[in-house]
Amino acid sequence: MSGIKKPTEKELTHSTIVSHMKEEQLLRDPGTEPTDHIIAKGLGAANKAYAKFTEGLKDHNIQVDWRYYNDGKSWLGKALYKWTTTRGTEKEMTAFWLSVWNGFFKVSLFVPHKIRKDVLNLPISSKVKEMISNAEQMGKLKFFPLIFDLRSDELFDEIYMLVDFLHQS
Repeated sequence: MSGIKKPTEKELTHSTIVSHMKEEQLLRDPGTEPTDHIIAKGLGAANKAYAKFTEGLKDHNIQVDWRYYNDGKSWLGKALYKWTTTRGTEKEMTAFWLSVWNGFFKVSLFVPHKIRKDVLNLPISSKVKEMISNAEQMGKLKFFPLIFDLRSDELFDEIYMLVDFLHQS
C-alpha cells in the first residue's frame, strides 16, 4: 500500500467521481421502450434532475416523444415544441434531442448559423457563451450543435431560454 495516496475528501468531488465512470449511452434495446423506471435506473442520482427538467418542459409547450433510431442504434427523445396558430392550425418543431447515458442525460440543440450572434447576446452564462463560440458548424449544414451533459439543474434556465429563443427566431 505504500506509494498509493488515498484521495482526500476534497479531492473526491462529484466531477472526480464522474470522470472515472464509463460514459455509455443507454437505451439500446429496440424492443424495450423507455419508461420512467428504466430511465431512472440508468440515470441514478441524475434522475432527480431529469424529472425536474422534463416537468419544466410543460411550461414551454414541449413534449418528448421517444423513438428508436436504427442509425444510432438507440432510443432518443425528440423534444417537440407544439403550438396552435391564430388560424387554428396545429404546428410543431423539433426543439432539441434527448439521450440517456450512464449517470447523466444529454440535451442536444442545433442553432442556425444566421442567428449565432443573436444567441450570444442572450443573458446566459459565460460558460454557455463559450460553448456557443467554440461550437463548429456541422459540415455543409448551416447549424452548429450545443450539447449539454446534465447531472443537475444548474443549466436548466439557460437551456429553456435557448429553446424559447430558437422557437421565436
